[in-house]
Parts: sequence; structure tokens; C-alpha cells
Amino acid sequence: MKAEGRAECAGETLFEDLDFPSDLTSLLSDSSTPIARLQGDITWKRPQEICQSPALFPENINLAHAKQGLLGDCWFLCACSVLLKNKHLLIKVLPPDQPQWGDGRYRGSFQFHFWQQGHWTEVTIDDRLPCINSAVCFSRCHSSTAFWVALLEKAYAKLHGSYERLWAGQVSEALVDLTGGLAERWSLANVESEEEQRPEQDSDQGRRRRLDLNLLYPVKDDCTLSCSTHSSHGGASELGQYHALTIMEWLDVKTVSGSEVQLLRIRNPWGRCCWGGAWIEGGAGWNSVDSVCALDLQARVAEGEFWLDETEFLSQFDDITVGYPISVEGHLKSLYTGNLLTHSHQLAGQWVKGHSAGGSRNSSSYSTNPKFWLKVCEKGEVLVTLLQHRKWRNTDKYAQTPLEDSENTKHQHYQAIALHIWKVEKKRFNLSRMLNKPPCASTYCHTYEREVVLHEQLEPGFYLLIPSTYQPGAEARFLIRVFSSSSTSFSALKSPAPSLPSTTDGEWETSYFRGSWVEGSTAGGSRNFLSHWQNPCFPFTLCDEPVVTSEVNVSITLHQSRPNTDLHPIGFHIYKVLIEESGQTLPREDPVASCVPHCYIQDASLSCCLPPGAYTIVPSTYQPDCSADFTLSLARRIHRKVVKSQERLGSAIREVSHISVMQS
Repeated sequence: MKAEGRAECAGETLFEDLDFPSDLTSLLSDSSTPIARLQGDITWKRPQEICQSPALFPENINLAHAKQGLLGDCWFLCACSVLLKNKHLLIKVLPPDQPQWGDGRYRGSFQFHFWQQGHWTEVTIDDRLPCINSAVCFSRCHSSTAFWVALLEKAYAKLHGSYERLWAGQVSEALVDLTGGLAERWSLANVESEEEQRPEQDSDQGRRRRLDLNLLYPVKDDCTLSCSTHSSHGGASELGQYHALTIMEWLDVKTVSGSEVQLLRIRNPWGRCCWGGAWIEGGAGWNSVDSVCALDLQARVAEGEFWLDETEFLSQFDDITVGYPISVEGHLKSLYTGNLLTHSHQLAGQWVKGHSAGGSRNSSSYSTNPKFWLKVCEKGEVLVTLLQHRKWRNTDKYAQTPLEDSENTKHQHYQAIALHIWKVEKKRFNLSRMLNKPPCASTYCHTYEREVVLHEQLEPGFYLLIPSTYQPGAEARFLIRVFSSSSTSFSALKSPAPSLPSTTDGEWETSYFRGSWVEGSTAGGSRNFLSHWQNPCFPFTLCDEPVVTSEVNVSITLHQSRPNTDLHPIGFHIYKVLIEESGQTLPREDPVASCVPHCYIQDASLSCCLPPGAYTIVPSTYQPDCSADFTLSLARRIHRKVVKSQERLGSAIREVSHISVMQS
């Protein structure tokens, strides 16, 4: 991802990024944040124009930490601390040995890598930085001559489309983008009252986790911790709303009375102390600790840092984000056991309106959601995550560009998502009956998060995974990742589920057929061609039960097994079959229902009402002699009641996608 652009400076040809130019288009997206007021004051300068001896990193590593400027991206800066803590992650994001200022190879460009939807993406930028009065106006290092933070921030802004798009976000998202790993956000609030309000009929057993720091002892020295506040508190009033800070360390300290107190050292990206509790310099708390220990702990505090105890911590912050440790070999380490999860898989999917966007378990179309097989070979720890693509108002060549949902006005970036898992005794089973049973594991409610995480100890066997949005018809692309301590295999369910109609009750029985169009044999083409009847035919029967209403009772989906870039136009017809006295069956000339015109799509679907009788389905490509494999799914409605989940989105605190932002 390199743009061609050059400028002459001091006899050297320096790179100028034409994809992310030094103008307002790189600063602003819609001028909805306070930085829009700065546009007349900002100039763009290279580091050698800002100071005499620029470098990526300072000699004193303590001065390499990020200091927030006029941009509200504290969430991103808190995540950057993981790179200083883990050199193997730093060199993944910022490849080493890039020519710097003063190097004869220096040409004014730098390369960074960010993890995006399953793979690492290279972003190349020039080193012209937004400045006010010849000083970097957004994020920088505590050392004014070190520029790794400012350059990393610019590359991340380019990935998103502008600096303004970094104004608000979640630490967990940035941690994943910088590591390719996983992060969870845990609540510091007491959620027992919320859990008690859940209806008894809800079969989803997941629970939103409440933080217990003791759970993190197996990975205490390896994980990345950040805390955030979403409301003003009396003691930390300067924080205001939506601000994220980094937890540098936490430890148990013996007091002079023999008891223990848990202390946490917090770093504020603003670079100043914003707390006046018992453990600030000269605070009363230090009187309860041995003087030598007190001096040692106070000496660790750098600019913008402060100590507080667990009680103060729980009273001042609303949640904590925990980044999973990643080994040098690239394996995730479990937060719960400290075990390395040495096996991993990932598969992409998509919710498509009218086909695979079935909604939650409250919807009769739930079974149309994408489905995945997980085979666990031996008992072990398994993490399954569902990560959705972010929706942007505008798009550019770097930002993700998923389908927009214009009806989602409350949460413009994400759908409410969840993940459910069922244990399957054998791979051939009745889907409707299976889905009426409680899942063996699930995430807690549908939530407006980019990624939700499910952690379980699973026995050997097969498991059916179904990701879903809360609302039927809500569209998005997603990625499912599986991390495990023991051997597993993971695959998408090959046979697509039918696009079921929306009904208030009832059950559906689904049959799957596989076939092929073969050139010169079974690729007969559409009804425009005499060879049409050479296409494969799939008979089915509707039982002689009275048709009480005109409700849809048949749903058919034709799926062609070809890549999206090389699709055939496909469709199908349904013919009524006549049985003659001789016993011979003959289809009528005219179809009783059709899924036409033939279209260049992966899946063609039709739902209709048919009276009892014998029928045959004839799938076809538009032109004859177009070879391809295909799958046909046929769902027939059965008049039996379905026991449905009573899942709800939950209370407002779970619906809100919390963001961390600097208040100006």
C-alpha cells in the first residue's frame, strides 16, 4: 500500500503520501469533533523540521510512553503500551531497521503493520506530522525528540481514513489491531441485580463477567491492562466522561499491621496526575506501609502516574480491558489458566438480508444464520470469538467497507451480536429439534461490541456454532476465531440453510441435496433451451395434510459452489408432477413456482405456498454447458409448536457500546 509521491528537500528526494496527503482530507471526515476548530492553525512538518536530532525511540525507555495531545484517542494510546512491554509485538507492527533521520537511506517514509479481519495489513506513510507552532499537536512521546508514537498514530489514522476517526473508540479494538490477539472488557460494577432480572425462560447461560483481579494471577506479569471511566466521580472529577488509562502494575503490599493492601499504578495518557486519593505523594495511605517499601513504590511513579488502592480503584472506574498475552511464537495465553492455546483457526462469514441474517433465537428465521462445525479431539480449553466488521459512513481504500444498515440508527458502527454453541452427538441431526434445546455455551445477550468472546472447557466431540445478530435482516461481515489448548478442527457448514420465511410459530424440516451441472451432460441451461430437462431433477412430496391458511410452507435455496469472482447466473423452477395410470410420473410443462431471472449470485432462494402433492425442482444455469457443483436445500413446514428463547438485549448498560474519549 504505497503511494507514489516525491518532494525535493535539501537535495534529497523525500516521499510524499498522495493517498494520505498533508491537508484537511487527512484530518477530518465530517468535522464532527473539536479538532475541526484547529484546521486553520495546523501545519505539517517532518521531524527534522521540529527538532535537531529526531529518533524513533528515546534512550530512556520511560520517556517512550505515549502522551495525549489534542486528539481524543486515549483508547489507542493505552493499547500502545503493549508494544513497549513486548518487543516481539513491536517489531511486528513497526518493522526494524527502517532508515531514520540522518541515515543516508532515509527517504521520508515509514512502514507499519496492523491486524485487520484476520491478516496483517501494511500501511506506508510519509513522516509529515500535524503541528501547531512547530510542535506536534496530536499524540507524541514524553521525549520531545522521539516520534514512534506520532508516526504510529498517523498510520492508524490512515488505516481508518482520517485523524478524526480516532476521536473515540475502545481499548480492546486497538489492542487486537496492534497484536492480532484478543482482548476482553470486564465490568467493575456489581451486575448481580441485572442477572436476577433475566427471565427464567431464557436458556442462554452466559453471563457478563465481573472483574476479579485474582483471576488474572496466572498471567499477572504478561497481560495488558487498561481501565476506563464513563461518568464523573467526586474524587477524579478531572477525568470527566469517557476516558481510558493504563494500569502499569498491581501488587499486594504488606502493611505495618500485618495485613495486605492491593495497590495499582495508573498512567494517565494526558501526562498529568488526575487523582487526589490516599496514595498520592504525601498521602495518608503511605503511613500504613513500611517506609522503605513506601519510598521504593513512590520512586516508580513517572510523569502522569499515580497509585491507588483496590477500594479507590473500584469506586473510580467502570470497567477494565484485559489484553491476552501473546508468546514469542505467536500463541495466545489464556487469561483463565495461563495455558498456551497452541491451536487456532479462523473463518470469515456474512449475514445477508433475506438469506443468512436470521436474527436472534426469538426469531423463527434463526436457523438461517451461518453455521460452523467445531470438532474437539480431546478435552481442553477453548476460546471462540465473533468479530464483526465496522460500518463506516464513508469508505476509503484502507477502511473496512461492510454492508450498511440504514435502520440501525442507535449504533451506527456495530450490530448487536452473539454466539451460541450446541453439542451434537452425530453430524446428521434434525436442526429444528436441536435449536429448540438450550445451547451448551453462549455469550451473554446480544451486545453492540466489535468482538464477543466465549470461553469453555469442552469435551471431545462435534459442536455446532451459530453466530447471529439480534435483529433479523441486519447485515454485516464477520470473522470467527477459535483458540484451543488441544487439537481441534473448524469448518463452515457446507450445506446452506434455507431462507426461511418469518412465521409466528411452527417448525421446519430441512433436506439437503447435492448435484452438479456437467458440460455435455447435465448442464442443460434455462427453459429458453431445449436441453433444459437435462438438468438434475430433485423430487419431493408435500403430505396430504389440510392447508389451513395461505402461509408459506416451502422454502428452497440453491447454492453454487464457485468463488464470488467466478459465478454463473443461476435459478430454478418447481414443477408439479402428474402420475399417469401406468404409474409413470411426468412433470407439467409450466412450473408452479420459479426463482428467476437467473442472477450472478452465490445463493438463489424462494419461499412459496404449495398444495399437497408431488413436485420436482429443476436447478439450472442460464446458459447450457456451464459446469459447477451445487447444493439444494428444501425446507418444509411442519405444524408443530416451537419453544423459543426469550432472550432480550438486556438493560441499557449492556446495550451501550462504551467509548473512551478525551474531554476538551
